[in-house]
Amino acid sequence: MHRFLVMLLMLASCARMTVPVKLPAEITAVLPSNCRQVLYVTAADQQTTAAELRMLERTPTNDWQAAGPAIPSRIGRNGMAWGHGEFALASPSGWRIKKEGDGCAPAGVFRITQAFGDGQQPGWIKLPYLQCTKHHWGIDDVRSKHYNQIVDDRTVACDWTGPETMVPSIGCYKLGAVIAHNPRNTPGLGSCIFMHIWQGENVPTAGCTAMSEANLRKVLAWLEPHANPCLVQLVQQP
Repeated sequence: MHRFLVMLLMLASCARMTVPVKLPAEITAVLPSNCRQVLYVTAADQQTTAAELRMLERTPTNDWQAAGPAIPSRIGRNGMAWGHGEFALASPSGWRIKKEGDGCAPAGVFRITQAFGDGQQPGWIKLPYLQCTKHHWGIDDVRSKHYNQIVDDRTVACDWTGPETMVPSIGCYKLGAVIAHNPRNTPGLGSCIFMHIWQGENVPTAGCTAMSEANLRKVLAWLEPHANPCLVQLVQQP
């Protein structure tokens, strides 16, 4: 009996063990000091559409550790291009630059500003939350003053064409989070980058980062607004 209890305690201890993760030095140099949660998404190269996501938390010694196992994800149908964040991070040599309609997920460092969904805010989501309806649209028209924003057509005058509904029938926006790519909303640099539910484990996105609904729920439940979470999206380091 004693031996059995010892084994149980050892297993519980192992279950609580965290795995240290080394972020590239250029990334840690620009991450805000108040950022204590990172969603670290890596792909094998710039062209692949498969990726994996790790939830990382900052330790008291300013290192990073994984808060759970890696999560299979899908990114843009054309892989990654270097994105436009609010941090002073230059694009590496050899990278494509993200632009509107290129089918690429943005690489770089970006804030995660809010969650959204097609129903009332679940109690387990702690981020600011937008309940989307048939009146909510993601604006990707570069001529619109609302470019790269989610708008409610009941409160703003329409100056766009071909917007993206925030309640698509395929259900990919049942739950999601906004990635602050192109935070100055500069026309042509890419718009409406979200984290959302994938359409299948082998189905890429138009530029967002997607995963199963079960895994997205884990991620959204883990994110804390006071931890100032960021997305770090990169090609795997050699």
